[in-house]
Amino acid sequence: MTEVSVSHTDPLWRRIGAWMDERFPAANALLFLILYLACAVVAREGARDGTESGLQWLDILACLVTWSLFLLIRIFDEHKDYAIDVINHPQRVLQSGRITLTHLKTLGAVAIVVQLVFSWLIAGEVGAMVWAIMFAYLCLMGVEFFCGEWLEKQLLLYALTHMAIMPLIVWWLAVLANPEVQFTPVLIAMMSLAFVSGFCFEITRKTRGPEEERDTVDSYTKILGVKGATTLVFVLVSAMVVNQIVLLWLADVSWLIVYAVLAVLVWGLAIKSLMKFLKAPTLEGREDNEKAVAVTMLLGYVLVISGLLIGGGV
Repeated sequence: MTEVSVSHTDPLWRRIGAWMDERFPAANALLFLILYLACAVVAREGARDGTESGLQWLDILACLVTWSLFLLIRIFDEHKDYAIDVINHPQRVLQSGRITLTHLKTLGAVAIVVQLVFSWLIAGEVGAMVWAIMFAYLCLMGVEFFCGEWLEKQLLLYALTHMAIMPLIVWWLAVLANPEVQFTPVLIAMMSLAFVSGFCFEITRKTRGPEEERDTVDSYTKILGVKGATTLVFVLVSAMVVNQIVLLWLADVSWLIVYAVLAVLVWGLAIKSLMKFLKAPTLEGREDNEKAVAVTMLLGYVLVISGLLIGGGV
């Protein structure tokens, strides 16, 4: 990664921006926006009164609030991983002292207030309660469930416990979109899709070639080998695509076969990238895998949005 060009004497806003460019790039906002929109159309699935259906202008603000949640999660991770990152990545904006953890705490506090106030204004006590449940789980993640030393050695379990927040995030976003939302099979499928997608991407980004491995940095290729880790990603990306199609089937969308074919075609591109990495595991191959899995994930959410808006119960 190229070192960010910013100094200790630059204005704070610029240093915060440099940290974001490095650790929370603007391109990530696309995923958060699409995730919220997918949750919104699922939450409003079946509504026919004209006020709850489709997408609304208020969804623009909800997308920004969704972005603030993932910013908060990044801030939690920066605190949790600070000590080890000082060793492994001393050149980073935070680790080099160009900003501090106190700066991030302030930014995180603002995000918390924005999320709680927005939840209360949009969905009342229900919105605040669901947000509080999700935030409580995030806090448990922040302290690594009070067993960090042991949990960090169980890499797969570590990932599972941290990805478990994704269904809670979907629940919260669904409540923001429709405070009267029920736990329908379609919403449960959306929760499952978010969990599997997040888990798949997490495994992918820590499935590395030999040139990337470092003694102080854990990876799934270290514990499972290149073949084992790549096979796990293969299984997860396949499960993700199946989940996408099942969700659309549960929503009884029109032209399901068209959406299924699109999902399978993108799945094929992801599998092709994984097979190439398996034969020659390199940094470039891992980055290609991340892109392929990200596209598969994003397309799945886009299919959910378009399927429900065009031919579903919305």
